[in-house]
Amino acid sequence: MRKCLVSMPRAGIVLFGAAIAGAGAWPVAAAEISPHRALYTMSLASARTDSGVAAAQGKMAYQWGETCDGWTIEQHYKLTMGYAESADVEIVSNFVTWESKDGLHYRYNQRETRNGKDDEEIRGVAALEGVGKPGVANFEKPKPQVMNLPAGTIFPSAHTILLIDQAKGGTSFLTRQVFDGATVENAVLVSAVIGPRVEPDTEVAKKSPLLQHPGWRMRLAFFPADQKQEQPDYELGMLLLDNGVSRDMLIDYGDYAIRATLDKIEPLPKPNC
Repeated sequence: MRKCLVSMPRAGIVLFGAAIAGAGAWPVAAAEISPHRALYTMSLASARTDSGVAAAQGKMAYQWGETCDGWTIEQHYKLTMGYAESADVEIVSNFVTWESKDGLHYRYNQRETRNGKDDEEIRGVAALEGVGKPGVANFEKPKPQVMNLPAGTIFPSAHTILLIDQAKGGTSFLTRQVFDGATVENAVLVSAVIGPRVEPDTEVAKKSPLLQHPGWRMRLAFFPADQKQEQPDYELGMLLLDNGVSRDMLIDYGDYAIRATLDKIEPLPKPNC
């Protein structure tokens, strides 16, 4: 499984992202994000008969926190993949990031195990020269290396916030280069199709005030850094609310798809700055 975040999953599942094409200033009125912790159940939504995938089940915990100067993301999941002709594989992934509120500085740490054995650890820091300008990612693990980020690159939290702002304005299609550090590769192209506004579901909204918000059905396609490849690595469908909460997700790898269903959500405190 390819690694993935949103602003929710990349190491097999990414969560958020996408912004308007081209460079420009940050929006004047940014989305009002609600810091929160959410728990999702993951299951196999569909699989082609020739995919070899027979089952998938697991749990994912996702936390979007706020500090005075930045956003923190913690995404942890345990997913067991069942195969028709081989042994099951248990994947445990932990992805932790910090991103400055001006969208120019970013720290990332991704760790993953398969059947209890370390598979890979990725860690580093990245910075942009300015809004719409190029930047640099300094990987510390798995080995030290420097990667030049192209002009117009955006980091995940700013990506999600801009996506919400553009959805509010009626934008239906967005593309942007996004760097999240979940894999040792450069920024990837994310194309997003945004549907019409969806009003809060009365029954669902009873579970938490965090769910008493409108949102939009979105379909995001994640293309590899190698622009010669015309097909996306995977696609992410979700209902993203205007406060940054994702009510559900569908991660489609083509041969199979995994669904993430929200079980529980709770607010996190805002910083006292």
